[in-house]
Amino acid sequence: MSEIAKITLEGNEFEFPVIKGSEGEKAIDISTLRSKTGHITLDPGYKNTGSTTSEITFLDGEKGILRHRGYSIEDLAENCSFLEVSYLILYGKLPNKVEIESFETSITEHTLVNEGLDAMFKAFPTGSHPMGQLSSMISALSLYYPKALNPNRPEEAINRTVIRLMAKMPTICAMIFKKQNGHPTVYPKNNLDYVTNFLNMSFGQVADPNYTPDPVVVKAMNKLLILHADHEQNCSASTVRVVGSSQASLYSSISAGISALWGPLHGGANQEVLEMLENIKNDGGDVQKYLDKAKDKNDPFRLMGFGHRVYKNFDPRAKIIKTSADEVLEKLGVNDPVLEIAKELEQAALKDPYFVERKLFPNVDFYSGIIYRALGFPTDFFTVLFALGRLPGWISQWQEMRRDKHPIARPRQIYTGATLREFIPIDKRA
Repeated sequence: MSEIAKITLEGNEFEFPVIKGSEGEKAIDISTLRSKTGHITLDPGYKNTGSTTSEITFLDGEKGILRHRGYSIEDLAENCSFLEVSYLILYGKLPNKVEIESFETSITEHTLVNEGLDAMFKAFPTGSHPMGQLSSMISALSLYYPKALNPNRPEEAINRTVIRLMAKMPTICAMIFKKQNGHPTVYPKNNLDYVTNFLNMSFGQVADPNYTPDPVVVKAMNKLLILHADHEQNCSASTVRVVGSSQASLYSSISAGISALWGPLHGGANQEVLEMLENIKNDGGDVQKYLDKAKDKNDPFRLMGFGHRVYKNFDPRAKIIKTSADEVLEKLGVNDPVLEIAKELEQAALKDPYFVERKLFPNVDFYSGIIYRALGFPTDFFTVLFALGRLPGWISQWQEMRRDKHPIARPRQIYTGATLREFIPIDKRA
């Protein structure tokens, strides 16, 4: 017998079904609450509200578990390429050799972007934030592929849009990076794999066709993209679903997700980590001073990159990427006082009882920021790299929302403003 939740309101009792997920998660289905009772729920930030059922990602913050389509993030990061994980998230299964080769080939056929986009770059003001550029460029793709404006086309046509977006995203990201540095665009080399191609377009030079990214760097970037591929119903994923529920195109929905990710409380967290480390360095580099400030309840200072809103234990992604961070720093031999402060801060916090007891461990943002800086990416570009990794998750969330025929998102509210007032003509108002 299925469970029933009972609510008593104004002397009347109402019953609502309890939904149970495949991993044991439970939810009270209140989709008929307003029609039955005349009431709604109030849940600022939707912290206790499930907006959908989903088959993509399972996350247990208490136990530090992250799985995509049933596979642990540890297994995926250790054994798969980013495109393999993308295929899994997009199509629900790990690809065999024939399927991944076909997927990779289809992507290489669409890596170039229309030269008209270059004119858009030139129109952006000098110093434009990379995320603003990325959001604009992805939205602009719908101008070059107007058929994509219809999200109700046959699956084959929708899949072409998915492939096109997966293919062009690294090209656009690299173009933004090159323009930011005043360098000419490096075009895709389709004999390279997805991650190596992106690094070549970012750090290669037109005058040096033989540039080859270090394998240690490629491995680290591959893992970083995998670790960011999807993360359940976070702010940007929910934004993609909400915008897509209006039957907006995939390009428009992803552009909206990019804008949501831009916020410092979401994708901008790793940028804030490096800005914090810069401030510590500029203040003399006294790590213990800032650990003490973080422990002082009366001090507004926050230790960025430690702890997580969802994970109440160690962030499983941080365990994976810490090794890559160490490998990159050792391989590149980077002599950077900011990164030295980062390593000192990490070691001190991991030994400090205050942080250990509260399980305030370094999270994925802490280590990803360290790697990105070591590779030579500026802090304001970090969120673009986050978006590059999150793309397959956003697309899959949009696809799932569309296939499940979700109604248009329309949250309710509790009005707390003025009640009906008498209108006073302008010449009689005090």
